[in-house]
This record gives sequence, structure tokens and C-alpha cells, in this order.
Amino acid sequence: MTDMTEILPIAQDPWLLDTYLNSSGHIRLGTIFMDLDALSGIIAYKHTGDAVTTVTAAVDRIVINHPLTEICDLQLSGQVTYATGRSSMEVSLQVAKAPQDGQKPRKEDVMMTCGFTMVSLDPGTKKPVPINPITVETEEERRLYDAGERNTKLRKQSLQKSLLKNAPNDEESDLIHAMWQRQLQYHDPNDPLRQPENLHFMDSTRVQTAAIMQPQYRNRHHFMIFGGFLLKQTFELAFCCAAAFSHCRPVFVSLDPSDFKHPVPVGSVLYLTASVVYTDPPIVGTVSGDNSSSEAEYTRAQVRVDSKVRDVEHGDVKPTGQFNYTFTVPKDIKIMPRTYTEFMMYIDARRRAERVLESIQGGSSESRNRVTE
Repeated sequence: MTDMTEILPIAQDPWLLDTYLNSSGHIRLGTIFMDLDALSGIIAYKHTGDAVTTVTAAVDRIVINHPLTEICDLQLSGQVTYATGRSSMEVSLQVAKAPQDGQKPRKEDVMMTCGFTMVSLDPGTKKPVPINPITVETEEERRLYDAGERNTKLRKQSLQKSLLKNAPNDEESDLIHAMWQRQLQYHDPNDPLRQPENLHFMDSTRVQTAAIMQPQYRNRHHFMIFGGFLLKQTFELAFCCAAAFSHCRPVFVSLDPSDFKHPVPVGSVLYLTASVVYTDPPIVGTVSGDNSSSEAEYTRAQVRVDSKVRDVEHGDVKPTGQFNYTFTVPKDIKIMPRTYTEFMMYIDARRRAERVLESIQGGSSESRNRVTE
């Protein structure tokens, strides 16, 4: 398996540390996301060689395993863990507290894990080309390979179960109806139930940005913006959206699997729209899943960022991806949709939230001494 390890000496180099700090003195996760995408590209080219063009097709779930509690040197490492001989490969990466020379990071020192799907294209035709499959030699490599195979199957299953192809199931339909009834109660003068102060409608949380894509963030092919920059921009807008919604500092938990649908050319205009689409505990619970609570100490908020790119000369607009970030906030706060489109966004986010809870391994995301955000 092709692998690579790099050390970020941010604890030793004050000038380097300054490029990784945000306004509150914490590690700027968006910048780490850029580094991870760049590292995955380098690893992919080590596997394929320079005869092909390799691009980021998707990012698998990014999860905070153990939040940093101190400023320290970071070890970024990754390897190709799944490649069957077709055009795509999966690169698994992790960020950990840098260990002593000759040692491997301890499990409790692994801050973040994620995976990127890279696709190789013919430089001339821009069509997918086959690459070398990987050879599994150890039990650990077999475990990683099997995990990559499962991820591929899960992505295909998620596409088949998408709300774009299937109507909500019976439980979800009941939930939509219950939330609609709750809204009617809030506006009924003969009903004593009133809208809680901590309840906000989804459309009131929307935050938008627009920016011209500059060449400083192009990829090695010189004409497209590289995926890590898009991750950084969407993450920081999602963070702002969650902060504006809750009026407190959110804590990042995870990023759901996300696809890069269309490339973003240098000189185009990138539009980003962020909305809080789900909160847990929810305002209305269900019999089998959600636990509605009015006095929760923490709220898990999911922020959806939709991205579109516009060609300045021709005016064409194309979607470039959808990114779903999950944060926790130290406050009891709720979200409620109003339109059918918002209800579909809510149900989609609810499904994702269930998968997020299954993916979190050990450690508490609400650590008060963490230095990453």
C-alpha cells in the first residue's frame, strides 16, 4: 500500500503556528482540511504516477476522535487503502499528536480520521482511466481494504435510498405531520401552546457568501480550484452559521460523506449557502428514534452547505457539492422547517444524524479544554 507521513512542527515554529491559529487561539480546522486534501493528492500520485490527472471526487466522513487539549506538533499520515484496478482509489488519513522518533501515535493521540476518494483521468480526454490495484499483505491492510469496500457499498446504498428517488417512509411522514400540527398549535389563539423562545425556523438561519475564485488556490493542473480550499470555505461558513444560530461557540463533531459534483474553475464565482437543518434533541420526537427534550444541556446541530459555481462569461450555474457538518453547542436550541423543501432537508439531515452517532468512537466532543475548532 502506498503511504506517506508528514510532520507539522507548529509547536516549534511560531511563524508556522500563526498560519494555523484562528481568532480565539485555537487550531483552525479548515486549514487542516486543506492539508489533508493536498496530502491525499500526493499519495494518489505516488500510486498512479504523473501520466494521469488525479482529482478529488469525494471526502468520506471526517470525525474528531480525540480533541487536542494543547498546542503540539502534528503528524499527518495516510495511505491508499482501497483500489480495485478501476479509475478510483480510497486514501485513508489521520491527524495525530506527533510521536517520538521511531514510534507510532497512541490511539488516544489520534485527533482526526477521514478518507478521500481520488479519481484518475486521462489528461487529454478528461475521462476515467484504470489504475493499478493494491496488493494486501497484512491483516491490518486487509481490514482497511474491507473497510474501503464497505464504504463503497454504503455510498451506493445511500444513493438508492435518497429522498430524490424515494418518498419518506411511514415514520418520517408521521414526523412531518406532527411538526406541521405543532406549527398550527403555535398560531392557534385558542390553543395555550406557544412557540418556545429557543425554537427557530430553518429559513431564519440561512447564511450566504459569494466569491471569485482566485489562482492562489488552484490545483496542480493550474485551472481548477483544489478540493481542500472548498472544504475550508464550506467548513468555516458552517461554523459561522452554527454560531449565529446558537449565539455561542460551536464544537465540530464530524463531516458527512460528501461528493464534489462539478469542478470549480479559476475565475468563476462560488456561491455558498449554509442553513441549520436539524437539531438533536428535536422539537418533536418519534416513538422509535428521537427523544424530544426541552432542557438539554447540549444540542447537536447539523449545518448543510450547498455550493454552486457560476461561469462569469456564460452565466451557467452548476452545483459543486453538498456538505453536512455536525456541531455541538452548549445550549438547548431547536430548529423547525416550514416548507416541503425544508422538511425534506430536515429528514435527510435526520438520517445523517443517525449515522453520525454510529460513527463516533470514544472520547467526548464537548471537551471544554480542546484547542481545535
